[in-house]
Amino acid sequence: MAASTRGDVSETQAEKKRENNNKQDDSDLLTVPEGWVEPKFMREDNPRGLLEESSFATLFPKYRESYLRECWPLVQRALNDIFINATLDLIEGSITVTTTKKTFDPYAILRARDLIKLLARSVPFEQAVRILQDDMACDIIKIGSVVRNRERFVKRRQRLIGPKGSTLKALELLTNCYVMVQGNTVSSLGPYNGLKEVRKVVLDTMKNIHPIYNIKTLMIKRELASDPELRTQSWERFLPNFKHKHASKRQQPTKKKIKKEYTPFPPPQPESKVDRELASGEFFLREREKRRKKMTEIKVKQAEALSRKQEERKKAFIPPKEKKIIKKTNKAPVKDKLDIEAIKEKVKKAKNKKLGAPPAKTSTVPPTGHSKNTKSTS
Repeated sequence: MAASTRGDVSETQAEKKRENNNKQDDSDLLTVPEGWVEPKFMREDNPRGLLEESSFATLFPKYRESYLRECWPLVQRALNDIFINATLDLIEGSITVTTTKKTFDPYAILRARDLIKLLARSVPFEQAVRILQDDMACDIIKIGSVVRNRERFVKRRQRLIGPKGSTLKALELLTNCYVMVQGNTVSSLGPYNGLKEVRKVVLDTMKNIHPIYNIKTLMIKRELASDPELRTQSWERFLPNFKHKHASKRQQPTKKKIKKEYTPFPPPQPESKVDRELASGEFFLREREKRRKKMTEIKVKQAEALSRKQEERKKAFIPPKEKKIIKKTNKAPVKDKLDIEAIKEKVKKAKNKKLGAPPAKTSTVPPTGHSKNTKSTS
């Protein structure tokens, strides 16, 4: 009995190990190794070619005709590399692509179909030709029917583009896709994951959700994907939750009706023409007098109108008032206070000064004896 129980335990342990190994193998199969590239489809994979001819056609607008004429040789050269014929019909305004006997890739015709669709939707040839690569796909999003009001549609489409195309450029950098907004459609070209994000952002923008919110989440996802530890974890705690706020305010009417107070009595009956004539006394006048009165009233009105017109005509002949010309003169600066003492000194000097004669000199020589004798003789 003991041996049998030991054998059962060992069998159950072996089964558990097998299940764990299978689980690990499944997880390894689900994850794609880094740097893995799908092998290219070669002629050896389909040596006999296709059984029947396939073709696709699309219409293009008139304004694309001149551009398609210029780049058509490049389109034919690119499609000849994958053995597909292309014809441009300018009379009907259509492009047709068909397979040939040399075509070996069955998916090549679908890529050629996407190429002519992108060219018809104003995507330049340099970008549209990338659809022929294996890791590229395209998505044409119709936005014309999302918003009914035309003005609102134009505003939201411009919001998607952003000022000077900045919002669209940020979306292209985050999703690794080329995005072209033209008319009622948005054409995008790039990897599958990026196309999925582009479609979400475009449709949310047309539903009145600003693209900056989705761009912020894409930036956070990009940083989390670069971290090897957080790559396998849930990102819900890191992503922001933008709640849409509704302003619950009832729109007030521009003209409000004021309710009158309730009265049980009916409103007074309005006066008729006869009542007014009775009150003014016109009712008792004769017809001649009534006509004469009306004519005088009309003449008075005409005279007033005539005088008004004449006044308006005379206004043109009234000269405008001229502005007085004020000449600017450079006056010498006047001193606020006069120095009276200095003026008095100048007057005194002028009085003492004799015109044409030198100033009188005072003699400093002492008197001699000769002078005394002269005095005595005198």
